Amino acid sequence: MDRVAVVTDSTAYLPEGVADKYDVSVVPLHVVLGGRSGRETTDVSPADVAAALRERRVQVTTSRPTPGQLAQAYRATGARAIVSVHLSSHLSGTADSARLAAQHVLEDGIEVRVVDSRSVAMGLGFPVIAAASAAAGGADLGCVEAAAIEAVANTKSFFYVDTLEHLRRGGRVSATSALFGTALAVKPLLIVDDNGEIVLLEKVRTFSKALLRLEELVVQCAGEHPVDIAVHHLAAPARAATLAEELRAALPGLQSLYLSEVGAVVGAHVGPGLLAVAVWRR
Repeated sequence: MDRVAVVTDSTAYLPEGVADKYDVSVVPLHVVLGGRSGRETTDVSPADVAAALRERRVQVTTSRPTPGQLAQAYRATGARAIVSVHLSSHLSGTADSARLAAQHVLEDGIEVRVVDSRSVAMGLGFPVIAAASAAAGGADLGCVEAAAIEAVANTKSFFYVDTLEHLRRGGRVSATSALFGTALAVKPLLIVDDNGEIVLLEKVRTFSKALLRLEELVVQCAGEHPVDIAVHHLAAPARAATLAEELRAALPGLQSLYLSEVGAVVGAHVGPGLLAVAVWRR
């Protein structure tokens, strides 16, 4: 049986070693920092973005990979069957680029199934891992695609930001929501909903209450299910470590817990102080 390759984009923020272990191809998104464009992680670091946003010294924007770049990545896998899993189409045009790239390589005899994760960071990464694990086990194209889709349905992402301003500037939340949060000096908790859109979930008065409520939401989501958890942050390692330890103690079904900083693309839209948790109910 011909192998099925798995491709994703750099906003999956896969745990170290996972891409190599499963031979996952990762296509970078780009960050434009003060007129300088570079690949996230390779050319532009989370620290670069956090500093720029804090100092308001340069404009920070992001861009998706082109269909040509994705088509090149598909051909480079050497596979004739590919599952390509990407961040929410409501947050980026990357999945659209992937669909166009799939049409380009079809004439080369390469079939690509594009899966919209309807999420980002490890909300995307967990479906990638599910697909890659199925492919490594010898599953065919349909089964690898189904594994990714099932993981999408069983993954939820919650997050806290210090301010909604960065999301508002990037068009990821409405101006009304951002204004409401700023006017009341509240600490916003958000969720990536089932459509893949960022929705303001709750507002609390202090960071300590926000951290406690974020933990409660994750515990409620996990229930008694076996779960994998990913805790992300931007320029807030101590906050993230505290949250990770609280969740480790609070989740009876915890199987794996990953702790990492988000990359420059997501960082550009959320700002320093981010705490995010992706929950994969296995």
